[in-house]
Amino acid sequence: MNFLSHAIPYLDQPVLAVATGVPDWLSVVDRKIRARSRSARVFLNADDPVLRDVAHGITRHHEDDRWFHGTEAFVKTNFQFAIELRDLLPGDAGFRPTFVGHILIEMLLDAIAIRRQPQVAERYYQAITDVGAIEIERCVNQITGKPTAGLAPVVQRFTEIQFLYDYLEPDRLLFRLNQVMKRVGLDALPDSLMGWLPDAEKLVESRRDALLDASVQSETK
Repeated sequence: MNFLSHAIPYLDQPVLAVATGVPDWLSVVDRKIRARSRSARVFLNADDPVLRDVAHGITRHHEDDRWFHGTEAFVKTNFQFAIELRDLLPGDAGFRPTFVGHILIEMLLDAIAIRRQPQVAERYYQAITDVGAIEIERCVNQITGKPTAGLAPVVQRFTEIQFLYDYLEPDRLLFRLNQVMKRVGLDALPDSLMGWLPDAEKLVESRRDALLDASVQSETK
């Protein structure tokens, strides 16, 4: 799951909602620092309410991902995307089509949520602003036991850019996909994929109910 889909069920608990993004933000800041469920569980009953909710957000992220990636709908959709991408990218029969399919499903679910209920994304970004990047960084430092001085700037930049809205347009979605490709050391995807992306979104939308937990669906009917 991507940032917004992770957060949607918890938007009435802003700190928890924001903290569901911590594992993904850390992958940008420093891939050697991980916000693991095991470390977060130690703080689930902390006296500090912000620390407690950040810990809950991290554990929810991992629990939700395990459920999501194990659904039949995700496995089937990822497999279908991989086959279609191999046809669209001649000679590319390796890891890349499967990886792209995986990431694309998650991005498109966020795009569909925004199309259905734009205010959900507005609430999410406002929650990040209200909670504050410094507070998130403070709690993550305590949970991981390692300094993450780069986390707050990344969270602040995330709020300023608001790139989740880019998922709504094929050219911007492809741009964001290629940012991920670059970060993991894979070749960029060609512009020729832009014509295929709207069809990919239609497929994900047709399987949305099977891909998402009911708590996410109820917020974006």
